Amino acid sequence: MPTSTTPLHIWCNYDFREPVAERLRAGTAGHRLTLVDSSVGTPAEDDAPDILLGQPDVAYLLSETRVRWAEITSAGYTNYDRDDLRQALRARGAILTNTSRVFDEGCAQHLAAMVLALARELPRCLDNQRGERLWLHDEPRAGRRFLLNGQSAILYGFGTIARRTVEILRPLGMNLVGVRRVPRGDEGIPILSEQEADARLGETDHVVNILPASDSTGHYFDAARFARFKRGARFYNIGRGTTVDQDALLAALRDARLDAAYLDVTDPEPLPPDHPLWTAPNCYVTPHIAGTHDNEDVRLVEHFLANLAVIEYGKRMVDQVI
Repeated sequence: MPTSTTPLHIWCNYDFREPVAERLRAGTAGHRLTLVDSSVGTPAEDDAPDILLGQPDVAYLLSETRVRWAEITSAGYTNYDRDDLRQALRARGAILTNTSRVFDEGCAQHLAAMVLALARELPRCLDNQRGERLWLHDEPRAGRRFLLNGQSAILYGFGTIARRTVEILRPLGMNLVGVRRVPRGDEGIPILSEQEADARLGETDHVVNILPASDSTGHYFDAARFARFKRGARFYNIGRGTTVDQDALLAALRDARLDAAYLDVTDPEPLPPDHPLWTAPNCYVTPHIAGTHDNEDVRLVEHFLANLAVIEYGKRMVDQVI
């Protein structure tokens, strides 16, 4: 993107609460800011912006040549992960950023909470408290309550969320490896190819799925891959529901191939109340809340303003996708 010190027109269709919206206004002083409701996908015909913030319409982003930068207010950008959009933006020197750094902390803490909760049998104890209220002092010592020290985990999809997850889990003494299409060399843990990871599944205690939705990741975790899992492994999905064959997941839970599964994402969403995953053995579902937190809109504004400041210097933006 060319550098700029001239006023820019910023169009935003994210519903920021006050006074967070006021922080955005103050931070963009000197530019023109247009705030619209999130139900509005495109700017008015006579209102051509330079910058888009929120969840803009993909067709508009494809066709509007004046747009120099769009920041998506989510970590996931499946709707924008298209070859035609990549080509169009690159051809005109435009940039697309997401906001992974806003949600990585929440996702990583959510995942770590579930890893720890399952290791210490907290879900079972809570079910007991709400049910029979038996004093299960000795029973959990039979093998399902364990220390994480020395346990192994594979993290599929090594971006900002996985990086922060590693920082949280590493002090627990776990043996961590990641899977990434193109290793950068700065991951801090060993990075495996897909084939190398498949070969290790039979000896891995925890399998963490942080894969995005794409043509290449649909039903990535299918019956064949679950069959490679170590019996008694635990599976976690904070990526996207479409990356998992849920029928295969149910089968793996029912025949105890998996000791437990934690799902923050499903397919479809919302998960219907009568869906068998709700009652599958040792399956725990949270309603796509891993990344959410009470001040995320504040962090979204700060993320955007930090990237806006970069425009004047022509440097690479934070969370730049294209």
